[in-house]
Amino acid sequence: MCAVVLTRDRWALLEQCLEALLRQTRAPDEILVVDNASSDGTPERVAAQFPSVLLRALPTNRGAAGGFREGLEWGHARGPAWLWCLDDDTIADPDALERLLDGAARAPHPAVLLASRVEWSDGTSHPMNRPPLRWRWAAEFGDAARAGLLLVRHATWVSTMFHRDCVERFGLPQEHYFLWTEDVEYTTRILRDDFGYLVPDSRVEHRTRTVETAIDDTSGRFYFHARNYLMFLRGSGLTGAERLAALRFYLTTLVAYLRRNRWRPGAAAVVARGLRDGLRGEVR
Repeated sequence: MCAVVLTRDRWALLEQCLEALLRQTRAPDEILVVDNASSDGTPERVAAQFPSVLLRALPTNRGAAGGFREGLEWGHARGPAWLWCLDDDTIADPDALERLLDGAARAPHPAVLLASRVEWSDGTSHPMNRPPLRWRWAAEFGDAARAGLLLVRHATWVSTMFHRDCVERFGLPQEHYFLWTEDVEYTTRILRDDFGYLVPDSRVEHRTRTVETAIDDTSGRFYFHARNYLMFLRGSGLTGAERLAALRFYLTTLVAYLRRNRWRPGAAAVVARGLRDGLRGEVR
C-alpha cells in the first residue's frame, strides 16, 4: 500500500501531513511525494527530515491534475495493490489508513475506491470533499450501509484510496484539466459501473483556510471550473439522468459566480472564456 502526496510551496502543512502518515497504526509501505515545482526548498527539507519518504520534483507546476497523474503513475509502477492520495493540507487521524483497509475488507461488493470522511478544522464535514451518495443503487446502498459504509458516486483527491486496477482499466487523470473538477471527472468515470465507498470511521482533516468553493473565487480561477465542468459534462462518466442534474448544477454555479461578482464585465469574460474552451477541450 502506497501513499501519494501532492505538494507545492506549503512546507509547514506538508510537514504535518507526513508526520501524520508516519504515525499511522497501519503504516503505508511507501510514502511518495510529488512536488509541483516548489520554490520553498521542499525537496531538500523532505530529504533532511523524512529520509524514508521518496520525492519526485517536477520542473514545472502541472496543477492538481498533472501532479496526481504523475503520482498515480509512479505509485502504480511500484506495484502496490492500493494507492492512497492526499493533498499536502490533509492531516490523517492515526487510524485513517487502517480504517480504509478495513472498509475494503468488509465491502459487500469489490471496491475499486474508498474515501475517508473529510472534516474542516471545526469538525464539520468539509463541503469541498463531500461525496454524493449513490441512492439510485438502492439494494447495493443498503448492503453497504449494513457493512458500515456509504456507496458514493465520486470523490476528491483528499484521502481517497484507489485500487491499482483503476489505473489499468481507466488510465490516469486528464492533465489538461490542471485545476478543479479533474478528480470528480476521474472518479466519476471509474465509478460509472463499479463500487466506491465512503468509510465514515476513517477521518482526516482538510486544513484549508476557509470552506469557500469555486463560486466564491474572485481571482479569475473560476475559469477552470467553467471550462472543466463543461468538459466533464461532455465526457463519458455520467449517465443521461446524471448529466441533466449536473447540467443544472453547472448553470447554477455560473449564475451564482456572476451574481457574487455583481455581473462585472471581467467576471462575464471569465465565464465566456471557460465556456469557449470547455466546448473545445478533449474529453474521455
